[in-house]
Amino acid sequence: MDTAMDILKQARDWIDSHGTKGWIAAMILGFIFAGPLGLVILFYAIGTGRMGKCKNKWRNHNRGYASSGNEAFDSYRDETLKRMQNEQNDFRKFMANLRAAKDKAEFDQFMNDREAKGFDEEPDAPEAPTRNRDYGSGMPSPA
Repeated sequence: MDTAMDILKQARDWIDSHGTKGWIAAMILGFIFAGPLGLVILFYAIGTGRMGKCKNKWRNHNRGYASSGNEAFDSYRDETLKRMQNEQNDFRKFMANLRAAKDKAEFDQFMNDREAKGFDEEPDAPEAPTRNRDYGSGMPSPA
């Protein structure tokens, strides 16, 4: 008679024989028949790398590029990536300077137009008329 662990191992091996599609189907069935079981299957499949290339993709993304085994290629790749990073930084600086120059040119043009139209002088502001108000009667008092 098989123990529970043997049955689970057989089930795991059977699902593994169907690949990623088998794990997805098992997870969906787990969600349908018992919600927490679907979560257990999902976390187990991701944690053990049974969901295909997902685990390797995240590992390479977090740690950078793994060694290819060819030292010359790895050196070339690292130098190329470093050169491209420097070019990207230089381009960002160039674009920032270009934007700053454009903004300065637009501001200078605005100031020249403003000066040409005579907006630099502040006009004399007319005094606002004053009124005596009588809040008790509801009628304005004669001025």
